[in-house]
Amino acid sequence: MVPRRPFAAIRRVLRARDVFGKPVQSDGVTVIPVASVFGGGGAGGGERHAESDADRRSGAGSAQAGGGLGFGLRARPVGAFVIRDGKVRWRPAVDVTSLALGATLAGLLVARWMLKDR
Repeated sequence: MVPRRPFAAIRRVLRARDVFGKPVQSDGVTVIPVASVFGGGGAGGGERHAESDADRRSGAGSAQAGGGLGFGLRARPVGAFVIRDGKVRWRPAVDVTSLALGATLAGLLVARWMLKDR
């Protein structure tokens, strides 16, 4: 049987309010940061194998096997809501690493395509 307490703890960690950061105000402008939060978990179990005739003769007893519990969490910024003069605007965060990796991959594909024709 899988214990339920670890999953209750995971639910407490992954809250919808963690997606939105605390508002920051300066000079009449309010900024609310927004993140993408993703998590998951898993659990294991165990079992006890019955004694075989050979185990009973040797006094080895029964074999036991068990498993464990794992959890992962990923959070990354996706942008911010900017409130100024009563108007709300969405400002997406630019992930420079993803852009650079995409540009590198595209460059490699174009180079391969051009060299293939030679």
